[in-house]
Order: sequence, then structure tokens, then C-alpha cells
Amino acid sequence: METTRTTPTRGYSATKDQLTKRLRRIEGQVRGVQSMVEEERYCIDVLTQISAVQAALDKVALGLLDEHANHCVMGAEGDAKAEKTDELMGAVARLMRRG
Repeated sequence: METTRTTPTRGYSATKDQLTKRLRRIEGQVRGVQSMVEEERYCIDVLTQISAVQAALDKVALGLLDEHANHCVMGAEGDAKAEKTDELMGAVARLMRRG
């Protein structure tokens, strides 16, 4: 008997390429911060770049939350909807505790 596995569609599947590009850009920013530290650049300049990286990651996270809410939570039925809502709120709580 042959079984086929299908990958579940995620909320971000439609924007996966855009999301991947954005994360690669952020990765480059982080490498830039690392270079700044290695070059012993001025503290405030390094902190400014770290703040920019955090803002970029926050934007990605908010986009993922939005896609999860619209695709995974709104698309769920019955008890699964409550479970997905709890899961979403847990993710929001973890993001807010950062820092």
C-alpha cells in the first residue's frame, strides 16, 4: 500500500518567497552588526543597528501573526478554533515578553 504525505499549507505559504528574502536581508544586517563589533565601532552606532534588526524581526513576526490569524485560526472549525486562538495568544505573549 502506497501512502502519500502532503505538506500542510501554512498561513505564510503564499508569501514564502517574500518572507525568505526579508529574513535573508535581516541575516545580512546581523552580520553587519557582527562586523561593527569586530571593527570596534562606536557603541551607539552598534546599538542603532541592533534596534533596526529588532524592528525588522518584529515586522516579520507581526506579518506571521496576521497570516496565522487569518489562515490558521479563522480557517479552523469547532474546538480547533479555540485551540488555535490559544496558540496564537501564547505566541503574542512570548513576543511581548521579549526584552
